[in-house]
Amino acid sequence: MYRVMIVDDEPEIRLGLKLKADWDSLRLMVVAEASNGIEALERLASDAIDLVITDMNMPVMNGVSFLESCHEQHPGLRIIVITGYEDFHYARAAVRNQARDYLLKPVAQDELMAALRKVTQELNEERNLKNEQAEVRWRLSQYYVEMKEHFIVHLVKEELKPGQAEQERAELFLLRDWNERMVSFLTIGFKERKSGKTLTSTAASTSLDIKDNSSSASTNCIAADRSDPADTRTPDKLRLPFEMICREFAQLHTGQPQVFRDPNYPGLMHFIVDHDNEAAASFVEELRTSIIEYLSFEPAISIGQPISGFSKWKEGYMSSLIAWNLLESDVGSTAKEFADNRPALTEDVAKIIQRQLSRGELELFTQTVRKELTDAFIDSQVQFVKLVLQLYLLLDSMAYAAGVQLDAGEQLWVRPDMVLALDTIDKAQGFLVHLGQKIDLKTKADTEDPEQSMIQAALQFIDGNYMYELNLTMLAERFSYNSSYFSELFKSKVGKTFIQYVTEVRMAQAMRLLVDTPLSLWDIAELTGFSNASYFSSKFKRMYGVTPSDCRHSPPEKFNNELPKK
Repeated sequence: MYRVMIVDDEPEIRLGLKLKADWDSLRLMVVAEASNGIEALERLASDAIDLVITDMNMPVMNGVSFLESCHEQHPGLRIIVITGYEDFHYARAAVRNQARDYLLKPVAQDELMAALRKVTQELNEERNLKNEQAEVRWRLSQYYVEMKEHFIVHLVKEELKPGQAEQERAELFLLRDWNERMVSFLTIGFKERKSGKTLTSTAASTSLDIKDNSSSASTNCIAADRSDPADTRTPDKLRLPFEMICREFAQLHTGQPQVFRDPNYPGLMHFIVDHDNEAAASFVEELRTSIIEYLSFEPAISIGQPISGFSKWKEGYMSSLIAWNLLESDVGSTAKEFADNRPALTEDVAKIIQRQLSRGELELFTQTVRKELTDAFIDSQVQFVKLVLQLYLLLDSMAYAAGVQLDAGEQLWVRPDMVLALDTIDKAQGFLVHLGQKIDLKTKADTEDPEQSMIQAALQFIDGNYMYELNLTMLAERFSYNSSYFSELFKSKVGKTFIQYVTEVRMAQAMRLLVDTPLSLWDIAELTGFSNASYFSSKFKRMYGVTPSDCRHSPPEKFNNELPKK
């Protein structure tokens, strides 16, 4: 609604104007009245007014002085002049001070409505332009980039089941049509030598072989082949410029690829590109050349199997990660079954391993790992290598969540030669169980109360996934607890119910979006996990005492990031 003020020294005239127009149909609302120019200027200084309807012949400050002050102090204000004096100097003053219309008393209803429609149209056009400009600024903002990247990571990790909410967020982040495309994931990074001290550099051989058959697509790579022993730079030292180059390359590239970084693998960058053989080959070559030009080192780049649909993005991403680890191996580039759809590690087994480690059941964890390794080893070398990598990726993710820092010698994603060295069941088991023991020790060191540790993990999960659909049953199942017991445990450990905590986290984020972005209430509700804007607005007013719109117009003088107090 646009806000209107009527200025006239006669109350009957002000009342008559309010009764003559159908304000609601034009999205106009009379929010203020004034009897002279001084009162009107005071109100304009303290309130947001879009349109002023004013008389010209008033006491204290006449209409001409009032118009001149408005023109100087509020240049964007729309003004309609009404007067009973047909003197030309009033009309000239109105035009000089950018009044939108000049009406004579007594004002006819159709004339007033016509003038209001013209002003409303101008206001709509101006608002649409501002919204478009704000939308552009929002999409260029770092905040938008981070939220979009968080959504992409959510899709490739599939931590929650995809649904309608994901489709709506995809539209907000201009990703909806990517759900229909055949795409490939690219993983790019620098590899370390066995010494772990020098960065791989190459200027020579590359291998790029992209096949048309999506069901048996081979891993394609540009692998490192030569290093300068005098250079002691490591991937960590090049991480920031490397990331900046990748992001700028994606932004400027005509193919408009999506780029993201997975927090679990801070040294790697990932691209999502349309699966087109020639375009993919050209993209890889341009990217490789750009990084060499700026950093003087050639990266290792892998291309995963082509997939289509958000539900398959996890598979495409995982295939790219695994392929990147096998760049220096013949396994990833020659074995046809490498890109088949048989999972080396099923979701059920992954959940069992997560549950065993979270409960400190190391003996059962060791038995599960050995059984899976044995089955894969009997199957084929390819399945065995894939399983080792997938088990490592699972444990690496758990280590990251638990705050466990892995040593350089334990990071397979920067030491692919180690994967091939784990060529027996005993070697692979020893390495993976060692990682599991580190996670278990860290968990026990943090707290002697396993339930408190679980609650901390649950809070961390909520904090990172508040924007998606969350419910108590889903979270209880994630940590292998009965939902009723989990509910009581959560309340006793956190001091508030599950719903209260989730709502407060969402509201704190909603406040940030209201203050820092031009997003609509619908977008904010969607991005913070509320079912609709009406429900969000009612909850917001109940918690903060003001509506979201009023909060945006008059934001808190000192906004901090603490959770709201009930």
